[in-house]
Amino acid sequence: MPGKKKSVRRKKQPTHKGTASASQSALTLAEKKCILLDSLRTVYKKQYDALQPIPYIKDRLYCVDKVFVEGGIEHVLETLSKNSQKERLSSYKDIFTDSSPGLYKRRIVKGEAGYGKSTLALQLAYDWCNGVKDSPVSAADVLILLKLRQLGDVRSIYKAIKVILLPSEIRLNSKDIKDILQQCTTVKIILDGFDEYPNRGKSIRSDIWRIIKSKLFETVDVTLTARFIPTDFKRSSPKLLQLCGFDEVARDQYIRKAITGENNANAVDKIKRGLRENPILDDICQVPLFFVTFAHMTHERDDFPKFKSVTDFFVYMLKCFHSHDRNKASDHDAVSYSVEYEQNHVELDKVAFEGLNKENQQITWNKKQLCKRLGKKFYDKYIRVGILVEEEILETTSDDIKTTTGVRFYHKLVCEWYASFRLAIATENARNEFELETILGKMDPLDLQYIFRFACGLNPSAASKIIEYLKKRNGCDKFAILCILEQNGDFEDIRKTVTKLCSREVFIAREDSKLLQRSTVQLLQIASSHDVSVFEDTHSMRKYDLTH
Repeated sequence: MPGKKKSVRRKKQPTHKGTASASQSALTLAEKKCILLDSLRTVYKKQYDALQPIPYIKDRLYCVDKVFVEGGIEHVLETLSKNSQKERLSSYKDIFTDSSPGLYKRRIVKGEAGYGKSTLALQLAYDWCNGVKDSPVSAADVLILLKLRQLGDVRSIYKAIKVILLPSEIRLNSKDIKDILQQCTTVKIILDGFDEYPNRGKSIRSDIWRIIKSKLFETVDVTLTARFIPTDFKRSSPKLLQLCGFDEVARDQYIRKAITGENNANAVDKIKRGLRENPILDDICQVPLFFVTFAHMTHERDDFPKFKSVTDFFVYMLKCFHSHDRNKASDHDAVSYSVEYEQNHVELDKVAFEGLNKENQQITWNKKQLCKRLGKKFYDKYIRVGILVEEEILETTSDDIKTTTGVRFYHKLVCEWYASFRLAIATENARNEFELETILGKMDPLDLQYIFRFACGLNPSAASKIIEYLKKRNGCDKFAILCILEQNGDFEDIRKTVTKLCSREVFIAREDSKLLQRSTVQLLQIASSHDVSVFEDTHSMRKYDLTH
């Protein structure tokens, strides 16, 4: 019929999935292994080439090998004993050196916040990628490094590897990865940041928990980094390694290696002089994160004030972050709302506090949801300054796993800083012990020590309640000392608190940190200079004289 179009059967075009499937079937396992290794080296290089010692200096990224410095590492020989013996390692490379081959298949690198656990993990990734001589990971067929905070609810480690480490590699699927790992002679796995793992409180049907319990990868060398030792990990008799932080030698090495170079004596002395003039910083700069921040800021600036507490230092540090951003802003409006958002961050405080004040802490948030809650201008400001950081995380749907943009604080210590503002207000308004327990009870002071210390430094009224709460909590007496010394309020309030704390036994233990030992001495000095009675183990009261 005229005008009738002839029907044409169109050839069905091959789908992307079909192409990938055909490509996969044509590859041998050896070829797939080469693809996996190349992909891992590419993604690890992006990670270890992008270190930012100070978050707002985005135009100056460092390779981990240019800033990594050997801090102290100890091997804890008896993990179940309170008086366990410790053996100092000569190098991080000895983490994998055992008295007999194959003695340990599970290792845990334990360290407080800011002690460089993730930096150490990246250095090991650098060693593997570059075949660094004498590094214990260089000879491994495959090194798997996963940041546990990115895993979301994903249960399969093979799917996690595929989506996080090989997101654009269509020639491999999770089954290929499983097959490759099973045929490899030597595999090393590093699981970084167990305390930030979204499912750390859910031990059901997760490959991560199966690995921790030695029910998966039983013969594979697995290293976990964390602030604390998971109970199930203890049962697998792991090798426990403790990060001790920076001593004076490590600080000097970092200054010369990462900041000034070897031959700039004046610049080196400027940074060291800043430490000498700040005794409180000299103590807390055992924490690598604090020292690195201090050293870079001192080198960048001509002025650097003296600090009385960690809170004082954080106030100044955040001011510097915002000041750097304001100096880059060109128009008046940008500067004006920049100052407003710097001073008014109530909603961000709530977000941080809500994330930490629960058994299974939340340290990563969905970008769209957080942006809506904070407001776009505020969100963009804090991303630009570097206080908030975007990264890809896994999200599970009913039938698929995909990556989505998550948002976290630059460091968990910064999250504790903003949460402490909310904690201080809530504690100040608490009307009785029940309300106080509701506010503080879900947070472990030994895991989140800085949120308590910051709150005491920010709000004297909250400080007295927090310190009283800590004194009643088992094992937190000494920690209360650190909170006392954060206070900048009326000295009479501090004297009353010292009097109460000194009414019980006060010990200085060898295993206490340098900062805690110094803080205990300072506490007794306050007691001595103000004629405060101190409890003795003879159950008599004596006035201490620490003036000689």
